Amino acid sequence: MIKHSILLALTAALLAGCVTTRDNEDGSVTARLGQTVNVGGPRVTPLQVLEDSRCPMEARCVWAGRVRLSVRVTTGAGSSVREIASDKPLQVADGQLEIVNVAPPRSVRGPIKPGDYRFSFKFNGGF
Repeated sequence: MIKHSILLALTAALLAGCVTTRDNEDGSVTARLGQTVNVGGPRVTPLQVLEDSRCPMEARCVWAGRVRLSVRVTTGAGSSVREIASDKPLQVADGQLEIVNVAPPRSVRGPIKPGDYRFSFKFNGGF
C-alpha cells in the first residue's frame, strides 16, 4: 500500500514538471519560461525573452511594441529551438503558432523579472 502511494506521488510529480497546460477562454494555452505546454499539436517551451519592446502601461506610444522569444518547439518530427515574435506567427508543420498574450504588462517602474512572465500561445492548423 505504501509503495503504491509513493509510486503514484512520484509519477504525479514527474508529470507535473513535464507538460502542464492551462486552456484559456480564447483557446490559448499559457506557459512561463521553462514550462512545456501542449498547444493543440506542437509542444512549446518558452526558453528566453529576446526582446520586450512593448509600450509601458503608463505611457503613450506611437508603436505598441512586441515581444520576441526563443522557444523549443516539439512535434512528431522532432524538436528545434526557434524564434517567435508577438507580431509574427511562426510556421510549424502545417499550421501557425502565435503569441496571443504576454503578461504582466510592461511598466515604467522597472523591468519584469524572468520568472514573472506568462505567455499565451495558440496553434492554428492541423497536425
